[in-house]
Amino acid sequence: MERVYPISKGFLLGLIISLLLQGLGDSFTINCSGFDQHGVNPTAFQAVFDRKAFRPFLNHSIPTQVNVSFTLSAILEVDAHVQLLTSFLWMNLMWDNPFISWDPAECTSVNKLSISAENLWVPDIFIVEATDVHQAPPGLRAYVSSEGRIKYDVPVRVTSICNLDIFYFPFDQQNCSFTFSSFLYTVESLLLGMDKEVWEITDISQNIIQTQGEWELLGISKATPKMSVGSSLYDQIIFYVVIRRRPGLYILNLLVPSSFLVVIDALSFYLPAENENRAPFKITLLLGYNVFLLMMNDLLPNSGTPLISIYFSLCLSLMVISLLETIFISYLLHLANTQPPPMPPRLLTLLLYCTSPWKGCLTVPQKGSRGLPSSHLPGVKEPMELGRKEARLRRAESQNGSLDSAKTQQEDEAHKRHLVNLWVLFSHMMDTLLFRLYLIFLATSIITVIVLWNN
Repeated sequence: MERVYPISKGFLLGLIISLLLQGLGDSFTINCSGFDQHGVNPTAFQAVFDRKAFRPFLNHSIPTQVNVSFTLSAILEVDAHVQLLTSFLWMNLMWDNPFISWDPAECTSVNKLSISAENLWVPDIFIVEATDVHQAPPGLRAYVSSEGRIKYDVPVRVTSICNLDIFYFPFDQQNCSFTFSSFLYTVESLLLGMDKEVWEITDISQNIIQTQGEWELLGISKATPKMSVGSSLYDQIIFYVVIRRRPGLYILNLLVPSSFLVVIDALSFYLPAENENRAPFKITLLLGYNVFLLMMNDLLPNSGTPLISIYFSLCLSLMVISLLETIFISYLLHLANTQPPPMPPRLLTLLLYCTSPWKGCLTVPQKGSRGLPSSHLPGVKEPMELGRKEARLRRAESQNGSLDSAKTQQEDEAHKRHLVNLWVLFSHMMDTLLFRLYLIFLATSIITVIVLWNN
């Protein structure tokens, strides 16, 4: 009995070693007896299915290479308020399983099979920016080749964080990122790669993208940094997706109506300043512009301060200034026609300077300058000359009595008409300056829109 025991022990050890060697190298070749013209017997892959809970490897020190790519098929929503991008992706994963191999020549010329993904080991690749669980449909299948290469395509609806810059709305473009990484496996166990070039991913995405509405895909780029979490190092691939807003809807619904109202308000300067309907007309335009802003508020972003909001504020400010200027001019004209006050000397000098045919109203004359001769304005006389003439009239009145008194009244009426003409001319000058400001603002707005649209 003592001699039989060592022999039995050696036999059992050899049997165990031979069984273990069946799990190495070519001994994992799948038996083709399970392949026939009616399909494949699941028992032929049962040994592979039993190992799905573990990463497939022949050498633990060699990491599994997983190729990652995706196709952007739809841009569903871009929420600037909560800084989220909702898109639909086809995520493509590819890796090798060394436990799967068969000879197509012996297995009824079958080169590729589709197997339920639930029966295979699948790498835990996820998108770092995602804020919800991938909404992938159940019962997905993976393609397995005779060399053990597995291709797994996952359609997912992804809501991801994206740092949105809406200053140039509606001519803005956004740069969002999709970071693919493993949640569990470090670089010692899993490495990420790509089986497609970035330009191929971009071309395919631009060809099949379904949404032809507000956003368009401009391009995709990538980066491959490592992610360090404590003492662990994870491999990752970052895809930068550049999208641009189509501004046509906002130009027709926001910029065009606003520009029309501003142009009409600018054209109202052609109404005479003395016209009593000018102020009510501007008030009606101002109320209409406020109603327009309230109706179009839903089209504007809920967060941040875009450039178009600044444009609307400037338009509203110009219309308010125009209304205030009209009210001020109406007050001046009423005052000039009832009891015209004397014009301050500096204001008179500025008025003479601005109405000179040789100069525009560019700079105020320096202190001490005499300005322009009074002959540039009809009926305008120097203040000193008017004073001397009034003194002569008083002396003439004392000498000539009633005859000189009539002449004095005529001089007073002429002086009053002269002051009225000065204040009317001043009102027209203010109207001209504000009208030119309107034209400069409109020209600047049009040039800015064209430049932003082309860029």
